[in-house]
Amino acid sequence: MLTRRLFSVTVKVLNLPKMNNTSKRPFTVFVEGNIGSGKTTFLEHFCQFEDITLLTEPVEAWRNLKGWNLLDLMYKDPAKWAMTFQSYVSLTMLDMHCKVTPTPIKLMERSLYSARYCFVEQIMRNGTLHPAQFAVLDEWFRFIHNHIPIEADLIVYLKASPAIVHERIKQRARSEEQCVPLSYLESLHKLHEDWLIHKTLGECPAPVLVLDADLDLSEITEEYKRSEHQILRQAVDVVMRSPNKLSPKKPVTGGAIKIVPNIRL
Repeated sequence: MLTRRLFSVTVKVLNLPKMNNTSKRPFTVFVEGNIGSGKTTFLEHFCQFEDITLLTEPVEAWRNLKGWNLLDLMYKDPAKWAMTFQSYVSLTMLDMHCKVTPTPIKLMERSLYSARYCFVEQIMRNGTLHPAQFAVLDEWFRFIHNHIPIEADLIVYLKASPAIVHERIKQRARSEEQCVPLSYLESLHKLHEDWLIHKTLGECPAPVLVLDADLDLSEITEEYKRSEHQILRQAVDVVMRSPNKLSPKKPVTGGAIKIVPNIRL
């Protein structure tokens, strides 16, 4: 009973739409990867397409909740702040999952799945979270998973070596991240691999497209272009087959999509 009341309050606070099996939703892509793997750069690559909505990770919300920088607090004192931070991450990510978009395709930077199976899992395994705190976060994830549609149609995994992302983090010089050790990135990498590649951790809710994110900036654009056809072709196929999804602005028939700026699906 308490859980149902909490859920009702959450729905009212977030103004979530009532969702069921007949609710329309866009073709949804989760862009997953380690810290510094290039997720934001990947999303920016898709700004050229009109019929794709891009939802970036709400880092600024984490850095300023009524004046409090939860990201900074978590990195400086994870034993004290990890539970608070991950609770707020869940709230903000749920808002992204439920956000109504005007386009037939939605690309999201990370998801509640990676929050649970990678980041919460990591701080549980290293002893930062008390087992009771982990149980609360896990119950919230299970409840959301069972009652709110947060699924995806495709996952793009930006696979990057821990040593490379460690150097990128140093170069981008985000103040909160300067204390991130290589060992933390290595453990996150293993969890991403277990979840998305080996399928030995949690639920992988969609097919996974793996891209080489170790490439430098001069080469990685070509790797991202390689993903365009697969994402857009699958999106059109799913949208055209299902009456429960948003229809593209123009019907698409025949062969592969020609990838050009400002394409309309």
